[in-house]
Amino acid sequence: MSANNPIQWFPGHMTKAKRQMEENLKKVDLVIEIRDARIPYSSKNPMLEKLIQKKPRLIILSKRDKADPQMTAQWIQALEDEQNKVLALDLIRDSYKKTLVSVANELCQALIEKQKRRGIRPRALRAMVCGIPNVGKSTMINTLAKRKAAQTADRPGVTRALQWIKLDKGLELLDTPGVLWPKFEDPQIGLRLALLGSIRDEVINRDELVQYALDWLLKKHNGLLENVYQIESVQDVWDAMNKIAVKRGYLQKGQIDQERLIRSLIKDIRNDVLGPITWEEPYDRETA
Repeated sequence: MSANNPIQWFPGHMTKAKRQMEENLKKVDLVIEIRDARIPYSSKNPMLEKLIQKKPRLIILSKRDKADPQMTAQWIQALEDEQNKVLALDLIRDSYKKTLVSVANELCQALIEKQKRRGIRPRALRAMVCGIPNVGKSTMINTLAKRKAAQTADRPGVTRALQWIKLDKGLELLDTPGVLWPKFEDPQIGLRLALLGSIRDEVINRDELVQYALDWLLKKHNGLLENVYQIESVQDVWDAMNKIAVKRGYLQKGQIDQERLIRSLIKDIRNDVLGPITWEEPYDRETA
């Protein structure tokens, strides 16, 4: 992937999902947007900005256990404002049902007060749960519902249909399929999404993906590769790849088995072998 050849990825079911979301947005009081805490900017869908407009929004940074906690705190500060609240969660292990209901009520306080003034008994709030593929939407739905209300898988594009889930008497959730935008104009966004599995592997250049990841780690996490892979004095990306391959015995007839090495490094990153890492920083963004 290069700046002149950005990833284009917009399968038919995502076109349908976008249309369905537009139609159903009128039925909800707030939006719960789930992003990956490791890439809070890149996992934002710019199409949602136009769809959501002035709806109150709760941004959930999922997989917080896989992200750098200090960077997550910085991202929360960067993303929060009067219309947007932010929570960082481990969607599987954390207990967050009450917090979710509380924040939803806080965001919709004006609506609730308006209903009371009109003598209307406040009904259950309705929230649309949305985000790009593989950020944890279905995992959150299932955890909250305490049943398999939504299909899950560690790959993009599993949830295909819209469905309502009643969380409790105060909050109902509309689960939606993961939607990507038509084209990644910034190639680094495409690389970050691909690195963490939000784009199918078939549409990426895995060599370039690994080069990008190693370059980031060498610049931002000095000494990490040496510590994790027990290698010495890494000079650059190619040096790191060679030393890791030799250390792990990824050799074929005396030459580095490039395919095996690349496959292994991508797997290590996705399985958190390198520890909690945030792959982008908030202060180099004009808007979050």
